[in-house]
Amino acid sequence: MTAPAVLPSISPLFATLAPAGLLWLTFGTILGLVVLIARFKCNAFVALVLASLVVGLGSGMPLVATAGRPGLVDSLEAGVGRTLGSLALIIGLGTILGKLLAESGAAEVIAERLVRWLGVKRLDYAVMLIAFVVGISVFFGVGVVLLGPLAFLLARRTGVPILRLALPLAAGLSTAHGLIPPHPGPMAAITTVGADVGKTILWSLVVGLPTAFITGPVLTRWLARHVQLEIGGLGAMATARPEAPRAPGFAVSLFTLLLPVLLMLVATGFDVSGLPREHALRPWVALVGSPSMAMLIAVLVSFWTFGRNCGLTAAQILRMSEQCVGPAASILLLVGAGGGFSMVLGASGVGAAIGAWGASMPVSPLLLGWIIAGLLRIAVGSATVAIMMAASLMGPILALRPETNRELLVLAMGAGSLLLSHVNDSGFWFVKEYFGMTVAQTLRTWTVVETGIGVVAIVLILACNALL
Repeated sequence: MTAPAVLPSISPLFATLAPAGLLWLTFGTILGLVVLIARFKCNAFVALVLASLVVGLGSGMPLVATAGRPGLVDSLEAGVGRTLGSLALIIGLGTILGKLLAESGAAEVIAERLVRWLGVKRLDYAVMLIAFVVGISVFFGVGVVLLGPLAFLLARRTGVPILRLALPLAAGLSTAHGLIPPHPGPMAAITTVGADVGKTILWSLVVGLPTAFITGPVLTRWLARHVQLEIGGLGAMATARPEAPRAPGFAVSLFTLLLPVLLMLVATGFDVSGLPREHALRPWVALVGSPSMAMLIAVLVSFWTFGRNCGLTAAQILRMSEQCVGPAASILLLVGAGGGFSMVLGASGVGAAIGAWGASMPVSPLLLGWIIAGLLRIAVGSATVAIMMAASLMGPILALRPETNRELLVLAMGAGSLLLSHVNDSGFWFVKEYFGMTVAQTLRTWTVVETGIGVVAIVLILACNALL
């Protein structure tokens, strides 16, 4: 009977420390979360839920929703639901497509062609470039499940360490996701600060491609010498010996693999084509080009191109599809819990405290936008949320500094939103589980690569601004 009286009394103690108290509370919670998982081997999903409760109670969030304030449990559940609502179908369908890509021999066909064209020494550059191009039109998670099996097959076939291929792949996808429209973060920032879409896309390519080259293959070659990783994780379902009696051709394999990308590109083309909104084709193209539906269509096509066309029976295709469900469940739980933690951090006021602190710094608007977005990213985890919140906070500053290049400001905030991916970022857990790393390995590799992307990008952005 005493629990209801005790729990509310905890919250005001920490709430009186705001906003500095919120920052210390968040820092302590994240540090405790890492210790729980790495030192005491606590289940990561349980640890993330506990961390969400600690931040919510400590920041003074009401236990249940009240007028004008979200409740702790409601925020946690909403964050899990929102994250899984956008990723569950993609992860499930993507693992099925990846399994068929491997079992049919299609991944091996593509891998052989890449090795023949480029040689083993340049494979990491090739994987990064493919990921960067694919990442322009697909979300980060879609790109990982689409191209991940290819990285595993190349690693097995050539003996190149899996990190030498996995990290450049993820770096290419992440750079495109954080910097290049029409991804939701950059697009929201463009609208908020009044930047030009075409100019932003042009500058994002000028900045993004060299950033991906430096932080993908170049940085990864150094990291791979210090971190040893065995092939494992969800992506390791790309088997070394295909089960299909015969492999598909290279053109069919590449078409099926890139079909979701092509469908999404068609939808993007319609968006910028100038056709009226009421055009009869628009809703159908939007449906087919949505990430979930594009993945579903690709999976249905793969049942023929990677299945029956290669001699697999319906029973074999069904068995392979069902084998994907179990391994995908753990990553879904972790990604969802990361989204819930991020939502609680935002609802507790941590994001607002970070933004207000960053806005008080006397630096140039481009660097300020990068700092604010970076601090928000570190605090709330989501790159999209970080760039959107940073853009809204930069509005009053732009009114005082109208000479600021708004297109480069969008890129600066996008670069900041990629800094220091860690345990409150659902993408951190996605990379960890897909490539079979420990928390410590992920912090020493993926976190370093993401931070490198943000730092290299802002250096190039400031250099471009100086030349204008």
